Amino acid sequence: MEDYHKPDQQTVQALRNIANRLRINSIKATTAAGSGHPTSCCSVAEIMSVLFFHTMKYRPEDPRNFNNDRFILSKGHAAPALYSMWAETGYLKESELLSLCQVDSTLEGHPTPKQQFVDVATGSLGQGLGVACGMAYTGKYFDKSSYRVYCLLGDGELSEGAVWEAMAFASYYQLDNLVAIMDINRLGQSEPAPLQHHLEKYQKRCEAFGWHAIIVDGHSVEELCKALSQPRHQPTAIIAKTIKGKGIPAAEDKMGWHAKTLPKDMAEVVLKDIQSRIMNSSKRLYPATPVEDSPPVSLRNVRMPSAPSYKIGEKIATRKAYGMALAKLGRYNERVVVLDADTNNLTYSEIFKNEHPNRFVECYIAQQNMVSVAMGCAARERNIVFASTLASFFTRTYDQLRMAAISESNINLCGSHCGLSVGEEGPSQMGLEDMAMFRALPTATIFYPSDGVSTEKAVELAAITKGVCYIRTSRPENAIIYNSNEDFHVGQAKVVYQSKDDQVTVVAAGVTLHEALAAAEHLKKERISVRIIDPFTIKPLDAKTIIDHARATRGRIITVEDHYYEGGLGEAVCTAVVNESGFNLHRLAVSHVPRSGKPHELLKIYGIDRDAIAQAVRKMLSSSANAK
Repeated sequence: MEDYHKPDQQTVQALRNIANRLRINSIKATTAAGSGHPTSCCSVAEIMSVLFFHTMKYRPEDPRNFNNDRFILSKGHAAPALYSMWAETGYLKESELLSLCQVDSTLEGHPTPKQQFVDVATGSLGQGLGVACGMAYTGKYFDKSSYRVYCLLGDGELSEGAVWEAMAFASYYQLDNLVAIMDINRLGQSEPAPLQHHLEKYQKRCEAFGWHAIIVDGHSVEELCKALSQPRHQPTAIIAKTIKGKGIPAAEDKMGWHAKTLPKDMAEVVLKDIQSRIMNSSKRLYPATPVEDSPPVSLRNVRMPSAPSYKIGEKIATRKAYGMALAKLGRYNERVVVLDADTNNLTYSEIFKNEHPNRFVECYIAQQNMVSVAMGCAARERNIVFASTLASFFTRTYDQLRMAAISESNINLCGSHCGLSVGEEGPSQMGLEDMAMFRALPTATIFYPSDGVSTEKAVELAAITKGVCYIRTSRPENAIIYNSNEDFHVGQAKVVYQSKDDQVTVVAAGVTLHEALAAAEHLKKERISVRIIDPFTIKPLDAKTIIDHARATRGRIITVEDHYYEGGLGEAVCTAVVNESGFNLHRLAVSHVPRSGKPHELLKIYGIDRDAIAQAVRKMLSSSANAK
């Protein structure tokens, strides 16, 4: 290790002092709050000290500078340790630490982006490394920059499968700019972690996943400095043996102290003891300045270079229109990047891959990690990210999605093969819960396009819409119903079929919109007129358009969707009209777990095809006549 310059004794002492001040501040903050995880902070004190004041290069006055090294605290419950470091840099005032967890404080119990030095929220364990992978991939392949990415994990979260999805991703893509530091403090919440202090077992696992793994004493600043200075040709795992509660004699390596704060009298004694270990050092440490070699990026004014080129009546599946729209958007902006989970020939993201191979990231069948990587790629507004797989497979990513919402991440997701119209593949492949899932996320926008034109517009709008965007696409080919110059907006529905004599308003989207249009033509022969609304976005829903047109049809509404009854389009419309008087709403949706079959057979069996819609209209009108 010719390039390793051993820190002098003054530097070593200064780093130890910083670690002990971290312990003091973490104990003070958690005791004042009556909440927090002081023992989890104490085990990482030296790790944090060395990272922030010896290893990482960053501008402490500008935490989101795009040249800075990145840091993810995957073990988010050690948040006070992170806050203490930023107080040490001078970015926070030490007095601010005492506001931890208070309702008017930006210092929350687990990190959130309310603070500039937090890129993504953590605390749902096992997710930080996947986000770090997205940042490292961006640094190496998109930014082609010097910044490195450091992720601190706890040993408890190493039981999470998502960690090992990320480990596999990092080694496959040779992310030699990524370092994972594992705080092996032996103890979990309710009992010891499964491998306890068997560090060589952790090392073998990391090496089996293609990482360079180094075992260190996590309380030795010299060993940490040396390990973190090693040259890297592959992702590096620092396996740090630590003591949970280090510095708190009554809690060191003892069960029963996780998430327990120190009583005031006990804290006072412990703080005096730790303070006595801080030696005078004339040396003041400052973070190293980053290399300024990241390219400037602007994600503003992202739009399609031209209008859609489809002709009315032409047939195309919305999933294919999605892939074509991505490739087109990618031609106009080189920061559009696309991820997929080994389904790019089904979601049609392969069209983008073939045209822009250097901006396509194959995440393989690791959907949870794909969402985390997307968050990392999107962090600090470095990229416009789209990630796609089958709608049914996003269900397993739900924890990552809720953390993306808490993180205020701007990511765009596309779920193809939604609903029964998957057909022969059977229920395991049918996304019938996806709208319910995304509707529950506070920052989500749900696009449900019904033809090629509206799909292209959905992709363009998603690229400039903040938060988690979800585009729901279908497998079957359907006719183009919109002119290429049709204007689309988030939260604006389209009335696609109407006359002055309409008796019922039908709200439908995707495959069922085309079934509704066929039903309308059939009913016309019976002199029954219906009005048809395409919501375009399910969230936000255009309640005003639906209510205004339903009033014109005497409050009669029928919703029809290729989704379960719970949480989908029908419930969204119910919510919109709940306070309106004189409305009669009937919902058509999938009522139980379906089976394999041809798409048209399944739509019929489960009562969401054109015949079922026509019958529901007749029944609603006859009920009204009988009521009179």
